[in-house]
Amino acid sequence: MMQLTEAPKQKNSLLSSMNHFIGAVNDMDQTIMVPSLLRDIPTDEYTEMAYMKSDVDNMYSHYQLLKSLRWDMELGVSSEKRRRMEGLRRTVSSSSLLSSSEEDEDDLEKQFLYHLAGLQGVLSKLTLKANSLTRCYKQRIGI
Repeated sequence: MMQLTEAPKQKNSLLSSMNHFIGAVNDMDQTIMVPSLLRDIPTDEYTEMAYMKSDVDNMYSHYQLLKSLRWDMELGVSSEKRRRMEGLRRTVSSSSLLSSSEEDEDDLEKQFLYHLAGLQGVLSKLTLKANSLTRCYKQRIGI
C-alpha cells in the first residue's frame, strides 16, 4: 500500500489530503475482514452517511468504491476509466460550462486553484466516508 512519505508542511495541502484518504482506506481495508457483511447494511441506517447515496445504496458498494479510488490514486487511472472520463469531459465542454481556449489560457492559475480546492474537498469527504464505514463495521460486529 502506497502512502506518500514526505510529510507536507501544511495541514491543508494536497499531499496531506491524499495521505489522510489513503490512510483511512487502508485502515478500513484492514478492519473489514468480511466485506460481504456490508451488503445488508443500507447507508440510510447511518445518518452521518446519508449524503453518500448511490445507485446501489448499501455499505458494500461504498467499500468497493473507496478501494477502487485508492487504487486509481496509487496506480493511475486505467485506460477504460480514462475513456469514460474523456466522454464526460466532452459532454461538459459541449454544454458551454467551459469557456473558449483563449480564456482558458488566461485563467490557468484560477482553474488550477479551483480544481485543487475541489480535489481537496472531495478527498476530505472520501476520507470521512472511509472512516464512517470503518466505524459502522466495528459497531455492526461489536468491536
